[in-house]
Amino acid sequence: MDPMDLPGLERLLDVCQRLNLGLRTGPPAREPLKAGSLVEGVDFDPVLASVYSRLGHAAFATEVMCWVLTRSDEQVHELAEENKWWRENWWEELGAPVLVFGSEMGLAYTYATVPGLADAWGRQPVVMVDTHEPEPKVIPVASNVDRFFDSYSRYLEALVSHPAYRESGEKELTFPWDATGILSRDERLVELLRAGRFDLLMTHVDDSTRRWAAKVMGSGA
Repeated sequence: MDPMDLPGLERLLDVCQRLNLGLRTGPPAREPLKAGSLVEGVDFDPVLASVYSRLGHAAFATEVMCWVLTRSDEQVHELAEENKWWRENWWEELGAPVLVFGSEMGLAYTYATVPGLADAWGRQPVVMVDTHEPEPKVIPVASNVDRFFDSYSRYLEALVSHPAYRESGEKELTFPWDATGILSRDERLVELLRAGRFDLLMTHVDDSTRRWAAKVMGSGA
């Protein structure tokens, strides 16, 4: 992937604007983090580096779900601060380092890359970490950051085309639980799941999550 080629991000920006879902963005830092820079001792993802070379902050679909890119610009260094906090408070319990980069507004759902599962180009898969319960639950959602943006944009399209949303604005679909069909198109994500590469991080998931993962892999009803 060319460092400036982010079709998933472009698609998410387009969906938010085209469907009037709400969008806020801020300019990048003068010297954003580069691919391979060390963040809490692990490599910064090259796709995230490309994202932060374009955006210092973003809030997507603010009228619906409000997914927020962790801010990192000249005024606010939230990305560095949050990752320091996560290393100190969650890495040991999770069983592997993660680098957080976004969240859903008002919910304890944090999105992070997994440096230890980087592919040959250094691109790191994305997981959602649910910290509502005392033991964190990790749910794999994408093979890389840009693929996550692509999948999330398709989820938003499905959400707003759902009859309940069109009739009353009710959000009947949730991500990633109602997006198994979308996530199953991410061949690398399916490959990683089938190979058990996320097993170390998924020690606290329940049976319903395992059934969900089976559907993503195409092996569940």
